[in-house]
Amino acid sequence: MTATSLISGGSRGLGLATVERLLARGDHVATFSRSSSAELAALAAKYPDRLLTATFDAADSEAVQAFVRTAADRFGGITHCIANAAVAYEGVLAMMRDDEIDHMLAVNLRGTILLVREAVRAMLGGPAKPADAAAADGRSIVVISSVVATHGSPGLSVYAATKAGLEGFARNLARELGPRGIRVNAIAPGSLATDLSASLPEEHRHRIERRTPLGRLGTPADIVGAIDFLTSRRAAFITGQILPIDGGSS
Repeated sequence: MTATSLISGGSRGLGLATVERLLARGDHVATFSRSSSAELAALAAKYPDRLLTATFDAADSEAVQAFVRTAADRFGGITHCIANAAVAYEGVLAMMRDDEIDHMLAVNLRGTILLVREAVRAMLGGPAKPADAAAADGRSIVVISSVVATHGSPGLSVYAATKAGLEGFARNLARELGPRGIRVNAIAPGSLATDLSASLPEEHRHRIERRTPLGRLGTPADIVGAIDFLTSRRAAFITGQILPIDGGSS
């Protein structure tokens, strides 16, 4: 049976790379993001029967619920959930506005929790219907954290707090869902060469590169292989783990 992977934030960067990889391995893929992209539109044209897309904010709980139901109905359930969507506002805490703090909490933490809840309900056949471990075998959840959750970075304290919350969420949910045969892990990328890092001052980027043993920023291609692995049966005995992928900087 073809797996169905649900991915948030799939129009750019790591999310888009994940959509591409999981489509290439044969999955049905359902993804949403705040806005689309030419690259995602091209994939939708290439895989019209296996790719479902939508545009809405990850903090919109009603839209998330409706999208997960649509994906599960169209593809016959949800096998994997990759919670990737996130926003980041950089700046010292004393100068950060309430709306910036609220948006990071709403998208990165609350949005991820609500998405995963809906995915779990679909995996288990609904909130009131139990599922045995054999039926759930192979199902998995991957949340995208960040190395700043444990190692810190000036100007990213609130962003780091949301990611640290996700790591605690993943560890505890792994224990909750393990008896149902559903694995839960987190990936903690280091600094990636994405739209977010492109906005950093050049000297800041060079400083990150200098303190990274491999001497460069990461790329989505450096991360997507781990997502592929953790959402495969090759990782059947891996759950409750936080995997840093940071070029050796941690």
